Amino acid sequence: MEHSPIPAFSRRRFVGTSAAALAGSALLGAMPVRAEDAASKKLRIALVGCGGRGSGAANQALKADSNVTLAALADVVEEQADKALENLRNQHPDKVTDTQKFIGLDAIDRVLASDVDVVLLTTPPGFRPEHFEKAVKAGKHVFCEKPVAVDAPGVRRFMEAAKLSKEKKLGVQSGFCWRANFAERATFEQIEKGTIGKVSAVYGDYLGGTPWVKPRKEGWTDLEWQLRNWMYFTWLSGDHLVEQAVHTVDKMSWAFGDVAPLRAVSLGGRQQRVEPEYGHIFDHFAVMYEYPDGARGTIFARQQAGTFNQNSDHIIGSKGYCDINGFKKLHRITGETSWKYEGPKNDMYQTEHDEFFASIRQGQPLNFADKLAHSTMVAILGRMAAYTGQMISWEDALASQESLAPKEPLTWDMKLEVPPVAMPGRTKLI
Repeated sequence: MEHSPIPAFSRRRFVGTSAAALAGSALLGAMPVRAEDAASKKLRIALVGCGGRGSGAANQALKADSNVTLAALADVVEEQADKALENLRNQHPDKVTDTQKFIGLDAIDRVLASDVDVVLLTTPPGFRPEHFEKAVKAGKHVFCEKPVAVDAPGVRRFMEAAKLSKEKKLGVQSGFCWRANFAERATFEQIEKGTIGKVSAVYGDYLGGTPWVKPRKEGWTDLEWQLRNWMYFTWLSGDHLVEQAVHTVDKMSWAFGDVAPLRAVSLGGRQQRVEPEYGHIFDHFAVMYEYPDGARGTIFARQQAGTFNQNSDHIIGSKGYCDINGFKKLHRITGETSWKYEGPKNDMYQTEHDEFFASIRQGQPLNFADKLAHSTMVAILGRMAAYTGQMISWEDALASQESLAPKEPLTWDMKLEVPPVAMPGRTKLI
């Protein structure tokens, strides 16, 4: 299978790494924490990707267990790594002491060659298949943010590494945080036990404003500008349906029992964010997924300033329907059996790490790699349908050979054009 790996790079110079070179390294011989050592060993954590979500994940990981240390962190931007290190040291002075700092995306190889047990993968999604594969081959437990890839070749690469993670009995925790929220868990437990009957339709929305933009500074190369504004380039983010609204897609998948949709048809475009600083992604999507037995799932996603914001889920069954609005703390079922969640509230981000580290300590690490890959691919299918304007089957989407990464090896001073905005009816499925 073609992997089309994205070469690793450093701040001044980008250095490609081949699978053959990696196979000959010490990474492949590393072993996970032995079951007999899991209960007492000081777990050494490495953070790869020091942005806001990465720093948050590292903070939660350090809070999740009393016997851990931040052994290493890595980023392509040194000032971002320094900021994360300072903040984490202020929050956890006893757990962030002799942390090693590695700069450049080639730094993940140095991180994995060091003495670490758990790796937090929080870089832009375009690099995640390569990083996950390397971490698994190195025998590390992984917290993996969503989504796990931006295209089908990346998903397939991740899935191959996921098989190896199970063979090695490695833990893989998911960044789909709503699955760790107590209210969502209780609600979906009601759905799974048939309280609303057979699920026939799901509608979910992720309607928000425009995220941050970093204006291009003098001296920034094409690559540095795109990396600093990674959300607006599909090779790095997958577009906002895949990068952000994938949370809503994941809840739809959850409601349908994580079975694959048969096909999808989608609308989408770029109406408000048409300026060059927004790269080439869309600012709205509407996707209809067809599931077995005539069931339908619909996702609305929008990133437009000054518009109505909402993040909700509505699930219709043969015996009733379910309304979920996590931001408004609404979780209720109406129908033959009425129900409303009135249980305890939790910090779902913290719960993810609490449960993950507890499972490692127990010698039975959680592994959610399959669900990570599945929901990511469902979102990619929706983007493919929107970009092409065609109805696309699950099989054709998963078999797609389109790799979104730049074709040439990355160099810091390379000329990197912004791809054209996709045009439904003219953009082709590859």
